[in-house]
Amino acid sequence: MPLLQRPDVLDGSTHKIKTPHSDHAFYVTINDLLIDGQRRPFEIFINSRNMENFDWVVALTRIISAVFRQGGDISFLVEELETIADGQGGYFKTGGKRMPSLVAEIGECLEKHMIKIGMTSHSQDKRRPA
Repeated sequence: MPLLQRPDVLDGSTHKIKTPHSDHAFYVTINDLLIDGQRRPFEIFINSRNMENFDWVVALTRIISAVFRQGGDISFLVEELETIADGQGGYFKTGGKRMPSLVAEIGECLEKHMIKIGMTSHSQDKRRPA
């Protein structure tokens, strides 16, 4: 299957992530491509004033965007991202939900986005046992 080509304009949404490990929020933008009347993620960008993790954040966004552009089922990305735990033991989001890592919360953003655009019908707890 050939790689999907980027049009000049894409629609998408931006999710704000605020962790207790950083003074600055992370903004996850997921842009969609319309294929046969169905929106599907095409690219992801993560931005923050926190430059501490800049190299892995750029690498992660490029890899995820490359998977998006391959087409096909991308739902596995949610589970893969949500199972990543950091060495600091994770954190609790506002409201009390435990996040094992910033990467896991990026996975949650992707899942919420996929639900919003109709790629999946509901959220499921797919995390593997610790």
